[in-house]
Amino acid sequence: MATAAATSTSETEAEPKAGPTAEGEEDDVKTARTRRKVLSRAVAAATYKAVEPGWDQPEEGVSESDGDEEYAMASSAESSPGEYEWEYDEEEEKNQLEIERLEEQLSINVYDYNCHVDLIRLLRLEGELTKVRVARQKMSEVFPLTEELWLEWLHDEVSMALDGLDREHVYDLFEKAVKDYICPNIWLEYGQYSVGGIGQKGGLEKVRSVFERALSSVGLHMTKGLAIWEAYREFESAIVEAARLEKVHSLFRRQLAIPLYDMEATFAEYEEWSEDPIPESVIQNYNKALQQLESYKPYEEALLQAEAPRLAEYQAYIDFEMKIGDPARVQLIFERALVENCLVPDLWIRYSQYLDRQLKVKDLVLSVHNRAVRNCPWTVALWSRYLLAMERHGVDHRVISVTFEKALSAGFIQATDYVEIWQAYLDYLRRRVDFKQDSSKELEELRSAFTRALEYLKQEVEERFNESGDPSCMIMQNWARIEARLCNNMQKARELWDSIMTKGNAKYANMWLEYYNLERAHGDTQHCRKALHRAVQCTSDYPEHVCEVLLTMERTEGTLEDWDIAVQKTETRLARVNEQRIKAAEKEAALAQQEEEKAEQRKRARAEKKALKKKKKTRGADKRRAEEDEEKEWGGDEEEQPSKRRKVENSTPPAGEAQGLEAETGLFGKSAPVDVDPPSKQKERAAALKRDVPRVPHDSSKDSITVFVSNLPYSMGEPAVTLRPLFEACGEVAEIRPIFSNRGDFRGYCYVEFKEEKSALQALQLDRKTVEGRPMFVSPCVDKSKNPDFKVFRYSTALEKHKLFVSGLPFSCTKEELEEICKAHGTVKDIRLVTNRAGKPKGLAYVEYENESQASQAVLKMDGMTIKDNVIKVAISNPPQRKVPEKPEARKAPGGAMVPRQIYGARGKGRTQLSLLPRALQRPSETAAQAENGPAPQPVVTASAAEAPKMSNADFAKLLLRK
Repeated sequence: MATAAATSTSETEAEPKAGPTAEGEEDDVKTARTRRKVLSRAVAAATYKAVEPGWDQPEEGVSESDGDEEYAMASSAESSPGEYEWEYDEEEEKNQLEIERLEEQLSINVYDYNCHVDLIRLLRLEGELTKVRVARQKMSEVFPLTEELWLEWLHDEVSMALDGLDREHVYDLFEKAVKDYICPNIWLEYGQYSVGGIGQKGGLEKVRSVFERALSSVGLHMTKGLAIWEAYREFESAIVEAARLEKVHSLFRRQLAIPLYDMEATFAEYEEWSEDPIPESVIQNYNKALQQLESYKPYEEALLQAEAPRLAEYQAYIDFEMKIGDPARVQLIFERALVENCLVPDLWIRYSQYLDRQLKVKDLVLSVHNRAVRNCPWTVALWSRYLLAMERHGVDHRVISVTFEKALSAGFIQATDYVEIWQAYLDYLRRRVDFKQDSSKELEELRSAFTRALEYLKQEVEERFNESGDPSCMIMQNWARIEARLCNNMQKARELWDSIMTKGNAKYANMWLEYYNLERAHGDTQHCRKALHRAVQCTSDYPEHVCEVLLTMERTEGTLEDWDIAVQKTETRLARVNEQRIKAAEKEAALAQQEEEKAEQRKRARAEKKALKKKKKTRGADKRRAEEDEEKEWGGDEEEQPSKRRKVENSTPPAGEAQGLEAETGLFGKSAPVDVDPPSKQKERAAALKRDVPRVPHDSSKDSITVFVSNLPYSMGEPAVTLRPLFEACGEVAEIRPIFSNRGDFRGYCYVEFKEEKSALQALQLDRKTVEGRPMFVSPCVDKSKNPDFKVFRYSTALEKHKLFVSGLPFSCTKEELEEICKAHGTVKDIRLVTNRAGKPKGLAYVEYENESQASQAVLKMDGMTIKDNVIKVAISNPPQRKVPEKPEARKAPGGAMVPRQIYGARGKGRTQLSLLPRALQRPSETAAQAENGPAPQPVVTASAAEAPKMSNADFAKLLLRK
């Protein structure tokens, strides 16, 4: 259910605080006080106009109060067609097409909140007053309306009210409006409108009734209740009767006994208005209310300072009120919290639970339950509680049945939700039956409901969720128990248990024992024995237990023949089970052995690779020493080395080959050969090419003002220059430290240090922003060695019922194209296309809707849809648990000491980590090569093969001179 109620109904806690300490807050207090005075004076003005002698009665067809005229002017200004409406034929045609589309969409899914809102807006724009009234009525039947929607509707209806019947219709609308949410502004409008009808029969009593109900509803509201009190007092003061002065006194005294903001001004106003001294009892109540106000101020101030929806602040306030235990105040704070958190099922559950257990007032309890399911129809727990409350307060059976049917069409997200609501309804039907009678209408209705429940779960739920939601057949079990225990119909119970066992439950011992216990209690020994014999043959999880139960029964009740048969069957079955377990154990052992062999092979391969790397390093060092010895042996710089001379001579190929080689490698010039420097000069040149980058150690004390930026292009020339303008938009940048390799190459990540912590927090919003074609990763700077549990992944990995996971998308699908498809099923809050580290799409996406109802509808409509020849899959987002990488730890090698676990680099054990050792220098591995169909013959290992001979400098020289 999309409900804009979460955002559009946020209650603005903007009333000024009592006794402001800051100088600037005094002006706010005066402004708010002036605004309330204007409202109350408007009520008073309407009252004077209605009761003043000689006041001209309005002509027929004209609104009776100033308030009505104001409504009419506002509504006419909003809804009257423009002067040049004829110029907008194309726009009107477009609106009409959109209206038809919205009406068709609502005929398919009546729970589309945004569709209702858009339809009402367009109809109102087109001036379709009759249709907009019908559209509003339909929406109000499904959803509670926000304060803005109700005020707009009421203004339109007031502008069209012409006679007494129309006024009664407006009264009915006001009554519906004040029931959806607690809205002080609607109560004020209601009071002002009722003042306009004071001249009619019973008008005065109507006005007072409205104001008294408004006081009981929102009079305790610490920030907004003051306006209701003032408007009521102004109304009573406008009635010039001496007897009414006591009414004003009473209102002052009642108000001063309640903790409200700005009550000091009210007390001063009472002192000024009253001709007599204020009684001592009133002053005592006023002082007590002031003390109470001080205890409430921290919670009210927390609400004023926090941002909507302020659920945590309201929860703390609710806990405080429940400790005090005043039912009226507890109810009020729940209502205030629900205005901004109407889509939080747990809050509705807590509120309804309090009313069910504490107040137990029928109208109030049922009203709250009804509003709960209208706000959160996807929550099965609210529907179940509603059915129980209706039964508890004696609601008519037909009404309960209609409510249950609404629950079935609410669109639950899980298959188990449907099982739960069916169980709640079947329990209710069972409690209606008088089982002392052999047959009754209620019993037949119960059996019919059980049959329908099984068909519904099979046809509707299984097709939608690909699961029944009731694998243990609990509904069928309950039916069987009722038939056996309450109806004495064991034949029907046995039929039901046969059906249960055929649905995959015959392999579970507990299911057979449940059936056996039912037969023991309400059946006969023959069927008990039959059930246990079948259990012995079918049970696979705990066959020993079933066999024991069978032998116990035969030991106490069976004959010798029965005992022999039972012993034979149990022995045969247990022998077969043991044989199967032995085979399974052998298979498992073989698999374990294979895994161990594979692990051993991997270990040997790693050891060989490690030894090979070590050997390469040793040979490289030997080679460098040999070259140095050669220089000394052959005269060093005085005579050119033969090997170098050969390379220089061979480096000048024929012209054609030289050009081809140049084109391929770009190493040679066209006219002169390239001189080859000795190794010492090559090292100096390589060292000169290294970038002079200062090594700045990371200061972990500045982690709070530093962010870690990664996945940057390695080809970025000046990372600090490129990134600085991007991050300076978040705040003043103190330093950008790119990280380079030993060769001076940029490694793709850097640290960005800010002057202030808030700038670093704001910089985290740049995560996944594209920089030179790659998504840049921005994460908090945290030392993972000190915080091993820190998670950089910022998306939820748990079940999110309002978010969808879409797979199978074409790589060319853009975010805008996917949003255009998804927004047809609800309000899309966010869409995230999953990409790899290079920013290339992977064909996956996450789509976040406003609530669970929209997401469930989107799954039904979009799963299996074809987009650009690709069939997509859509499901509720529920990522699998991430595997925690094993920490490097010592492990014991077979038959050896503890050895450290192999640790790979940042890329792991890549497939491209090839051996770069020349074939001429490679030696066969120590392990024997495996033949295709068995082990290869072991070669004779000689000393020369086992260990490479040591070579002298002269031997190296001969290798280099060999042609």
